[in-house]
Amino acid sequence: MNKIFKAFFFFIFLSAPLSAQTEFENRLEKIPDTVPSVIDSLYREDQFYVGLTFNLISNKPETISQSGFSGGVHAGFTRDFPLNKRRNIAIAAGLGWSFNSYSHNLFIGEDQNGESIFRNLTRDIDYSTNRFSTHLIEAPLEFRWRTSTAETYKFWRVYTGLKLGYIYHFKTNFVQPDNQVVQTDVPELDRFRMGATFTFGYNTFNFHLYYSLNSLFPDAQLNAETIDISVFRVGLMFYVL
Repeated sequence: MNKIFKAFFFFIFLSAPLSAQTEFENRLEKIPDTVPSVIDSLYREDQFYVGLTFNLISNKPETISQSGFSGGVHAGFTRDFPLNKRRNIAIAAGLGWSFNSYSHNLFIGEDQNGESIFRNLTRDIDYSTNRFSTHLIEAPLEFRWRTSTAETYKFWRVYTGLKLGYIYHFKTNFVQPDNQVVQTDVPELDRFRMGATFTFGYNTFNFHLYYSLNSLFPDAQLNAETIDISVFRVGLMFYVL
């Protein structure tokens, strides 16, 4: 009888860890192999933007023309505010920076009295460079429609709105043999800018249009004609969350 009790307790001693191991393995089987993805139902889109544009001068007098390459670089941040439950309709407001360069034949200088001079450069004038550049702080305001969802980052988008800006640095540069004229203070320049924007595209590549709604030099004249020039930009815009 004593041998029977010893055998019984020895069996219990061996089966206890086996039972615990089996229970531990059952718990492991209930743990998923991968961490489940969490869908953000309150997602926002297109918080940062970077753009490259080709710049055109519009509403210019007949004697003014562009020559060479005129381009721009743009970057900034916007805050996306969805308006519906699906979050594919939204408004966005932000802050950005913009650099633009324009090559043309409009000479901007000043006389001995410090008065601004606006002249068109004819073909018989020998020069290598004549351009002006602008550095702006801009505040975009957009109405946005897109086909986005919380599960995908590839979608169609159509954004339209206004962009307010201020030119904090302006520079003209005229270069000819043995002569250079640089102007940074032109009183006729309207430093406050306002333009209409339109962006459309899919995924990474998006076409961007900008048209200024006010003139660059509203008080300047060329041959007794008001220089009512404005700017038009066309290019690509890239968005990042």
